[in-house]
Amino acid sequence: MINAKISSIRAMEILDSRGNPTVRVFVELDDGTSSVASVPSGASTGENEAIELRDGDTSRYAGKGVLQAVANVNDQLGPQLIGMNVHQQPLIDRAMVNLDGTANKSKLGANAILGVSMAVARAAALSSGIPLYQYLGGVGARRLTVPCMNIINGGEHADNNVDIQEFMAVPLGAPTFREGLRYVSETFHALKKILQDRGLATSVGDEGGFAPNLSSNEDAIETIIQAIEKAGYKPGVDIAIAVDSAANSFAVDMQGSYDLKWSGAGAMQNDDLIAMAEEWVSKYPIILWEDPLAEGDWEGFQKFTRRLGGKIEVVGDDNFVTNTQYIHRGIEEGTANSALIKLNQIGTVTEAIEAVRMCRDAGWRYFISHRSGETEDTFLADFAVAMDGGHLKTGSACRGERISKYNRLLEIEQELGKEALYYWN
Repeated sequence: MINAKISSIRAMEILDSRGNPTVRVFVELDDGTSSVASVPSGASTGENEAIELRDGDTSRYAGKGVLQAVANVNDQLGPQLIGMNVHQQPLIDRAMVNLDGTANKSKLGANAILGVSMAVARAAALSSGIPLYQYLGGVGARRLTVPCMNIINGGEHADNNVDIQEFMAVPLGAPTFREGLRYVSETFHALKKILQDRGLATSVGDEGGFAPNLSSNEDAIETIIQAIEKAGYKPGVDIAIAVDSAANSFAVDMQGSYDLKWSGAGAMQNDDLIAMAEEWVSKYPIILWEDPLAEGDWEGFQKFTRRLGGKIEVVGDDNFVTNTQYIHRGIEEGTANSALIKLNQIGTVTEAIEAVRMCRDAGWRYFISHRSGETEDTFLADFAVAMDGGHLKTGSACRGERISKYNRLLEIEQELGKEALYYWN
């Protein structure tokens, strides 16, 4: 029903994939439609991200409870939105932002606001009788994302001696999403066997990638290439590699000094990291590099992009935080050529779409992403198809909160049938 109105909004506290509390929101409409959405949580976060409201009560969940965020949904956001047309997503999201009244959603909490925003979008899609990806992206939304599968974890996502946070396998040579997912899943299992044969740990990090102690950061890439070949694929042809340094985690001052402390590689300046990246890109089939430098190292990002932006996708995450203010600066200064898009970094569906639009208008790419603390909610999969970005990272070939997104994408591909598209560029 095109004029369906919101009749009820309520929230509760649930647990995310790390066992920490997060927010789940339920929305009901006057036409009988009901929906639910659950909010993810990040560990490697940028300073300017929208604020995830936590209770701070150390007697519950070590202070990480979200009862206040839940109360803000039930007592403030819900009453404000009841009676609004559910199909007016921008108006609903703006009403919540205005009610909060802060630049970073610190009053009511981005986790409270985003939970409502996602649940409203899903309710509107259900009420319209169309899939969420078409509701958000239009009837022409039919491009499946290339899955950038995280298969080795380091940094703050693992307890090992690898400084780089994520090494991803990217099946850019596959003909379909289904086949691409198979390529990288088989590579994941081949990698496990290689690690076992080397006597290395096959335990996994927060996002499902293996987290072994390795001889160096570069050893991670070489081991992945071995796994690609062991699985029967050609590195750089069938499967390429993407890297997320999450350089905040080993930055000394956020301005250009670094300490690769976990691997023992030691102190470096941004020029040293750029030189290392140039060497790796020349030796290995790397096609994307996220957060190669710290969020405050804008000059270093510029130099990195000048040197490597013509060869690979250079993605800003912690410096842009899905915020059009910072993405605009990045576009003006040539800081990168792509932005990571995370719904909970900005706090509403509308603002995330605005960030995507800004990237698209500037000729930039945009890389849709999960968070390290996830739930089984599959909203992200539909959102990725709706945004037509072409690539997505949502974890490894294990852990149910990651697999749920891949399985939803398989459903979308089957639903689209021969109309489904799959390509990298």
